[in-house]
Amino acid sequence: MSTNVNNEVKERLEFRGGIWMSLIPLLVFVVFCVLFFVVFKVFEMEALCMGGALALIVGSLLSKNWGKYWDSVVSGMSDNTMNTLALILLVVGIFGKLMTRGGVAQGFVWLGDLMGLSGGMFVVFTFVATSIIATATGTSIGTLFSAFPILYPSGILLGANPLFLAGAILSGAIFGDNIGPISDTTIASASSQHYTKKEGAADIAGVVGSRLRYALAGGLLACVGFYIFGNGNSLDPETARTLLEANINPKGLIMLIPVVILLFVAFYKRNIFTAITWGIGSGIVIGIAAGILSFSDILSVQDGALSGFAIDGIKNMLGTVGYLYMVAGIMGILRESGMLDLIVKKLLNSKLNQTVIGSELIMGFGQMICCVALGAANGPAIIMYGPIADEIGQDKKLHPYRRANMLDGFASTLPVLIPFTSSFVFIVITIIDGLMADYSFIEKINPISMSYATLHSVFLFVVLVFSVLVGWGRKYEGKDGEPVNKVE
Repeated sequence: MSTNVNNEVKERLEFRGGIWMSLIPLLVFVVFCVLFFVVFKVFEMEALCMGGALALIVGSLLSKNWGKYWDSVVSGMSDNTMNTLALILLVVGIFGKLMTRGGVAQGFVWLGDLMGLSGGMFVVFTFVATSIIATATGTSIGTLFSAFPILYPSGILLGANPLFLAGAILSGAIFGDNIGPISDTTIASASSQHYTKKEGAADIAGVVGSRLRYALAGGLLACVGFYIFGNGNSLDPETARTLLEANINPKGLIMLIPVVILLFVAFYKRNIFTAITWGIGSGIVIGIAAGILSFSDILSVQDGALSGFAIDGIKNMLGTVGYLYMVAGIMGILRESGMLDLIVKKLLNSKLNQTVIGSELIMGFGQMICCVALGAANGPAIIMYGPIADEIGQDKKLHPYRRANMLDGFASTLPVLIPFTSSFVFIVITIIDGLMADYSFIEKINPISMSYATLHSVFLFVVLVFSVLVGWGRKYEGKDGEPVNKVE
């Protein structure tokens, strides 16, 4: 039993075999993540949603009170943070598809060709371009599938090293996922970290602004590495020219204007819904005025089927929202059974948690362990570990921005690189294998080699560990919730 704020006695959710059996739904969900993302290479969020639903059903069979069990699931899914996050994801899904339909990637191909880039410089350009695309679209996986077919064959033909070119694209996708204001990881990390001196969670604009120092430091080091190691053997220039011309559209760069508008409004208004509204509205106006979009690109009906970026954006996010609610249900079980309190209590009382450095290491490395267990699915991992980091960070009075940066930052590092568990590595290998059928000059990539070629994730880990050890960027929560340098 437990006591709530009104001193009312509240019955715990009990399981046959004791409190540790409450972890079964989580463990079953982890098994499904590994099976889908690692073993069977099914990179669909709908699959994770299904795995979460089956995990909840399995867990119910072990509870002593089925009615209370499902009430706990609903309680978790009814959490205001989760519902806000779900709504944000649906709205930003529309903006992400608007950017994809606008041809931002083709605009960067035109820019790279105009600048006459080749070899290591093209690898650096690819990293920067992919980072901007991922930041604009808010999806790492979507960026991989859109950028690889255009930039990877072109780069090889222009003398880029295939391994580091692949690492640059993956690095850019992770970079944009980490700092993008419409990325699910950014939204999840911010929404899960709450203030203690005022109501609400960390605002997305503030979180993005505070984490740029880490991302840019890792990105700058990555650029140096990509330039040094990015040179390869140049192939047929005529083939390169044909491939480039087929994927060039300078108008695509115009669609970066709505991204700038979105970012400006987000930082000025500190409200992601307002920012997205301005981003979508300006994107439609600019896209139509520039001749990039037509009204049918927004929404159209043909033979009883809807098409256009509006419906595509919603469909693209439904699987993500589904797994979000499955994870929320699992967290509801852990909370109502007392397991979440038990885990937090043990971490708070651990020797490592006696210092703020130790607390941040618990947040960072705990997030990485959770991420590895979920096949590098960083979004679900942040949602799952976020409440624990929230409690630990609040105990040390760390600002919600700092806590959110520890979560999203460390999730974007080593878990992305592990070749045997990372869904990102398997996605890259799968895409390259598909391109081999179309381009004879493309060869297989060793997944183990991706561990050292994805330079941004490597250097970001170094930067974050340095930040924890020396306190670079560490902020505490002031009396009104503002970031301060010392505990007040």
